[in-house]
Amino acid sequence: MYWNRQVECMSRDRLQELQLKRLKKTAELVYNNVPHYRRAFQAAGIEPGDIRSLDDLAHLPFTTKQDFRDNYPFGLFAVPKNEIVRYHSSSGTTGKPTVVGYTGGDIATWAELMARALVSAGTTRNSVVQNAYGYGLFTGGLGVHYGAELIGAAVIPISGGNTQRQVMIMKDFGTNILTCTPSYALYIAEVMAEMGLGPEDFKLQAGLFGAEPWSENLRQEIEERLQITALDIYGLSEIIGPGVAVECEEKCGLHLNEDHFIAEVIDPATGKVLPYGEKGELVLTTITKEALPVIRYRTRDVTTLSAEPCLCGRTHVRMEKVTGRTDDMIIERGGNVFPTQVESVLLEVGETEPHYQLVVSREGSLDVLEILVEVSERMFSDKVRRLEELEHRISERIESILGISAKIRLVEPKSIPRSEGKAKRVIDKRQI
Repeated sequence: MYWNRQVECMSRDRLQELQLKRLKKTAELVYNNVPHYRRAFQAAGIEPGDIRSLDDLAHLPFTTKQDFRDNYPFGLFAVPKNEIVRYHSSSGTTGKPTVVGYTGGDIATWAELMARALVSAGTTRNSVVQNAYGYGLFTGGLGVHYGAELIGAAVIPISGGNTQRQVMIMKDFGTNILTCTPSYALYIAEVMAEMGLGPEDFKLQAGLFGAEPWSENLRQEIEERLQITALDIYGLSEIIGPGVAVECEEKCGLHLNEDHFIAEVIDPATGKVLPYGEKGELVLTTITKEALPVIRYRTRDVTTLSAEPCLCGRTHVRMEKVTGRTDDMIIERGGNVFPTQVESVLLEVGETEPHYQLVVSREGSLDVLEILVEVSERMFSDKVRRLEELEHRISERIESILGISAKIRLVEPKSIPRSEGKAKRVIDKRQI
């Protein structure tokens, strides 16, 4: 299913011609209207007129989250404030918040991208979309909302929280499309079971889950518990919000909306652009944004890109599901690990609940990793020896598959906090 077949299935040659035209226009816009970019371009010894091919993108300067903070609140905007119709921002828990703005044209683009995403999940004008992403300054809720309305679907703007009420409305209103974080989808499934309800009591067909990395094994868990098709959606506020990329029914990578964004993967240590298929840090350039165009934004998300044709017919480059963030990666005695890798092993081993936390502490000069894993009521009431055997088995699998040693601690059911938004997987107790 397509929302905009002409664009989503455009030939690679035509798509790249369009990208180059839009990149040149964006480079001129930021050079002329954003002092930060003009200085950055000049420091790199480049002007917009030097861009003659898409390969020249590699010569442009990177943008980082720190650049947003240094130019807080409106220093990166490329249009006058009277053209801004919407502001969003991050929470700013680690410093100044990241502020983003939209023109009316940007909002229309965002709605189009989210319509593409929702149609990929089977949304039609007859669908009922339960939107459990957060509304407010977080970009997730309103992005989904406008995309669903553009399709003509009915939207339930329920946001996160009050999960028993979520379940009741899902059942009574006949929701068939669910949008939220994957960790919250799992919690909804848990609450359904506690209320004595099963998938047969609902009309759910599919879900679009994003805003945090999640493993293939967690997808299988969600699909089994809710009896739906679970698809990944990717985006970030600095670029536009959700809708940068989305999976199709083939589930073999997320199609990046290349008519609006140019994607690169770089070596995070050197900044060198890597070829298709090599894993590294995703870098995104917006080429249609009006209020806040962004050049080569370092997302910190780890992925690979592929230009191989997809069976669905879409021609846009696909990105692998994000396996983690460079700033979420745990380095444990020389081994690197992401929370999603641990999640995948735990679900593969089985006999535990899909709720876990990684606790990193320091003993002397060494980092120590402890993994807290919930067990079921039945397992928790079992013999101590059986629990110890399970801890040992998980520890062996973690070391065998991921090459790291970790202390496994099985904890009682529902003792790990549930999340209505992004799950907090890593607790860092180191005093460095």
